[in-house]
Amino acid sequence: MGTSTFRQTVAEVAARAKERLPQETNGRVESAVKLVLGHDIEPQEDGSILVGSSSDPLKQYRLEGHTCECQDFTRGQAPGGWCQHRIAAGIQKRVQELLPPLPEVVEVPCDPKAPAPLPEAPASVNVRLTISGREVQWTLRDSDEARLAERLAALLERYPASPPATPVADTTPQCPQHGAMRTGKRGWFCPRKLDDGSWCKGK
Repeated sequence: MGTSTFRQTVAEVAARAKERLPQETNGRVESAVKLVLGHDIEPQEDGSILVGSSSDPLKQYRLEGHTCECQDFTRGQAPGGWCQHRIAAGIQKRVQELLPPLPEVVEVPCDPKAPAPLPEAPASVNVRLTISGREVQWTLRDSDEARLAERLAALLERYPASPPATPVADTTPQCPQHGAMRTGKRGWFCPRKLDDGSWCKGK
């Protein structure tokens, strides 16, 4: 149902209602039209109807049969009992009778185990951090690159990179001819043999 079709039908029904209702209703029909266009009429399961207030967006009046809770009705000021809320409910009912029914919405069950896809962000960055001794990958998303850069800088400042480890000096004794020596029961020795078949003494 197009918006123009709905509004046109509301206008036609309201015009006929204005012809039939007492002239003393004054601007009540116009106020009722605004309630209908604002979709402020809510039929209830018990047969009553909740109609919104045209002056207080947080207030609703309950219609039961031909009665309404508003002061215009309860004080007898509405001509023939036709307050704007009763008129709005009548217009809404007639409009629904004239317009074709809405197509039935078929709900397709979704897999509860399937993760919901994340919306694609215009700007994003991945960074690897070490937090509490664990290496984690942190993804930042934003709609503005400059703001994303500020968030990234704040994140890196919060988790600064660990300083590089100082290399441990190699204290292994060295053989002048063959390099690193080995240790045994009698201390350090060179594991290489000389050309004559004897063991190198590390000198």
